[in-house]
Amino acid sequence: MPQQILAGTVCVAVHSPDAVIRAGLVSALQHDRRLQEVPPDRLHEADAVVAAFDTFDAAALDQLRALSDRPDARFLVVAGRRWQADVSAAVDRGVRAVLWRDAFTPPAFVRTLLAVADGGGSLPSTLQGTLMEQVQWTHREVLAPRGLTASGVSPRELDVLRLVSEGMELSEIAVKLCYSERTVKYTLYGLMKRLQLRTRAHAVSYAIRAGLI
Repeated sequence: MPQQILAGTVCVAVHSPDAVIRAGLVSALQHDRRLQEVPPDRLHEADAVVAAFDTFDAAALDQLRALSDRPDARFLVVAGRRWQADVSAAVDRGVRAVLWRDAFTPPAFVRTLLAVADGGGSLPSTLQGTLMEQVQWTHREVLAPRGLTASGVSPRELDVLRLVSEGMELSEIAVKLCYSERTVKYTLYGLMKRLQLRTRAHAVSYAIRAGLI
């Protein structure tokens, strides 16, 4: 008979190649009634997936991909101190939090799981530093030479979007920014085409939701 899941319960799937470690993680879930384990064959129902690895490397990334190909998958990785993977690649794969095994406690585990399920995340300071360095390198070497920001939107496009959101017409924006109206139109519609935005209102809504304006 399928296990019944109560409303408001955070569903958690647990993966570990080590049966003892997996049993310990499942036991830790029982410290909070808001958490409930779902079996591997119902992993698609999980709000968060716990994956334990001794060494987190490229092979571990492949295992995460095999566990869930959902674009919105959220992983909490419990790892030994050996981290040998690209941090940004791990985030792209859905890793939202990392707990070192030697610093693991049930309260921290529960707290982090609830945060991950709610859309948050938590990385150890060393991994945060590495991720920031990768972001800086990407901005400096990849985005900046192409006139883009980390959002993939250029400063000129941001200026145009901001003024469109204020209700200005393209001719008014052209005067305000000292561009030709043709340049403003090319900038706006080029952005809309690239991001598949249907209308100006859609473009403004996207910019607001993304925190660009």
